[in-house]
Amino acid sequence: MLDRAPALGLGEWWLTAGVLFQAAWNGLTGRPPGTGVRDADLFYWDADTSWEAEDAVIRRAADLFADVPVPVEVRNEARVHLWYAGRFGTAAPPAFRSCTDAVDVFAAVCCSVALTTEDGRPRLYAPYGLDDALGMVVRPNPDSPAPREVYETKAARWQAVWPELTVLPWDR
Repeated sequence: MLDRAPALGLGEWWLTAGVLFQAAWNGLTGRPPGTGVRDADLFYWDADTSWEAEDAVIRRAADLFADVPVPVEVRNEARVHLWYAGRFGTAAPPAFRSCTDAVDVFAAVCCSVALTTEDGRPRLYAPYGLDDALGMVVRPNPDSPAPREVYETKAARWQAVWPELTVLPWDR
């Protein structure tokens, strides 16, 4: 995916969350690479917040990643504030100015990991470091607007797949 994503012609783009930290958990626990991975998220940022523009990128990505063994979910992070409250039932975050703004506020600290390429070389963004992801710790992100139910639902699903996880309670 890292090799192909530049073909989408996007400015800023990142592979995020599950496909990264869950792959690490599989490696740490000796599970096959795709265990528990439901999808791969590809975030990009584009000032055009129309659904038509995002849908065009989603369709191009569907063709580009048709052979990837999990669905690739593509989202323009500049549009999140337009749909967040309707999906999660809580106040939308302010409009993101970049994809990394979104990574900063993922529901759990271990999720706040993203990977892109720069001049053909991988570039990692992990604003809270990698200790939680590599230590198999699921901790609520105090900066996240996600409601408690989102965090707890994700944590429960992950712990069912990776019982070795240490899940810290929602304490906000």
